Amino acid sequence: MSTQSAQPPTGAHVNKILEEMYGEFQALMVQRAAILRRIGTIKQTIIGLAKLFGNEVVGERVLQVVEQRSSTRSRGFTRTCRVVLMESTRPMACQQVCEEIQRRNPTLLAHHKDPLASVNTVLNRLATYGEARIVMNERGKRAWEWATERAAEGVGSPKKQQNSSAPSVERQKG
Repeated sequence: MSTQSAQPPTGAHVNKILEEMYGEFQALMVQRAAILRRIGTIKQTIIGLAKLFGNEVVGERVLQVVEQRSSTRSRGFTRTCRVVLMESTRPMACQQVCEEIQRRNPTLLAHHKDPLASVNTVLNRLATYGEARIVMNERGKRAWEWATERAAEGVGSPKKQQNSSAPSVERQKG
């Protein structure tokens, strides 16, 4: 007969409680995700109605509540990416943009699980909007540069792609 048991009796009780709490936690997270999706749908609907029928019809009180940003969303993240590219004198790799944001406003990236991925997503979106261009840097890696000013000046304007919404990639000259 063994005098040593696999787990003391109190351990089994604690494990059972932890399993129940974990199960409840998972269920609540699923409910939370569903609620957040529903809130997003309702906000979009209200904003759409306001655009269609005018703010007066929806009411100022409702619009104020709907237009408040979530406290978990970082304010100014896309704007900061834009400013970093605008102020840069050369194309920047994603890592460089991320480092510059960290230098300017460390709290902006603090809650991001993968800041580099978040910056990359925004830069690609800016390229899709036509605000930034994707070029190849001297190492053959992707880099982004602010496109609007250069296009307006006619300096190195990219060739327009027909039937394509994907951002273009150009080889950087020099």
